[in-house]
Amino acid sequence: MASPRILLAGGGTGGHLYPALNLAAAFGRLAPEVECVFLGGRRGLEARVLPDTGYEFRLLPLQPLYRQRPWRNWRLLATAPAVLAGVRCAFREFDPALVVGTGGYVAGPALAGARLRRVPAAIQEQNAAPGLVTRLFAPNVDQIHLGYPEAEGRLRVGRRTRLSALGNPVAPGVGGASGGGSAGTSPVRFEWPHGRNLLVFGGSQGALGLNRAFLGDLEWVARDGSAWPDGVSVVWIAGPGHAAELSARVSELPFAERVRVVPYIDDLGRQLDGVTLALCRSGAMSLAELCAAGRPAVLVPLPTSAGGHQLTNARALAEAGAAEVREEGGLAVGELWSHCRDILTDDERLSRMSAAAASRGRPDAALDIAREMLTLLDRCAA
Repeated sequence: MASPRILLAGGGTGGHLYPALNLAAAFGRLAPEVECVFLGGRRGLEARVLPDTGYEFRLLPLQPLYRQRPWRNWRLLATAPAVLAGVRCAFREFDPALVVGTGGYVAGPALAGARLRRVPAAIQEQNAAPGLVTRLFAPNVDQIHLGYPEAEGRLRVGRRTRLSALGNPVAPGVGGASGGGSAGTSPVRFEWPHGRNLLVFGGSQGALGLNRAFLGDLEWVARDGSAWPDGVSVVWIAGPGHAAELSARVSELPFAERVRVVPYIDDLGRQLDGVTLALCRSGAMSLAELCAAGRPAVLVPLPTSAGGHQLTNARALAEAGAAEVREEGGLAVGELWSHCRDILTDDERLSRMSAAAASRGRPDAALDIAREMLTLLDRCAA
């Protein structure tokens, strides 16, 4: 008898792809006999990442949905027949016993295929503001697993849908996570400065708006002549395309030895032990890793995130006491640095925020979610 297969559909960005990969690793630990296969898009990050994972996968000619410029959606309509044919082919070839959607354009066609073929289906929703695919399919799937409990009030689920808020599935080794099987090779160890460290980052490629704002703040500090707080250093992940220029600008500042600009840090989620406070965007998986490690943050949501979901994520953590929010459009020069400095030099405030972040951390979410999803396979076998 062939091994049961789980089809994981999610991608476009790392925020949708990596939850699927982390769940696949957890399935492998809990049920080694189960085979995980992937459905993705040719335009997304998955086209570069999946070939190196060892999993079987199929890529569809998906096009983005333009909400603000609907006249550009003609490409979506033009490619619809090829996408539908690709979904039919994937279901015929893989014959999945369970379909899991983790978001992105590919999740919708996969969940639709599951419904048409009466295959059990589940959704893992990362954000506090559920995405379009989750909202559309919530009434018709067997399970929905939320990264934020706040998302529940924004969903209309089916009578038989099981809804839970187990957190976002971070990779093994993040915040002590045991879920997801082998953590693989250890990341190249980053040597954090001694003392209290402010980690500034906007994602794997950096964030231009955040980079510009923080550079402006540092240059303002230099002009103002303010004293740099004792024992505080900055590690700034500027992104490969911005690091060289920003490093050169920082080298001209009087406190340059306290600011280290790097293009990236390998496997950052498993190397947060040296971080005291983060200044960053509010993508769901970045926040899940910070909370799993008990690290508080000052959040500057991406203004153009779909449906404003980053702002919703940020506000949810702020209400829990784990973060504070500054919106990019209303920033004054020096505001971000001054705010971070005040937190870093206030022991009571820092301790309170750290405890709140840890209380929202779910380092074993991948295992917990995978365990629940596997019950759907048990139902099929019964």
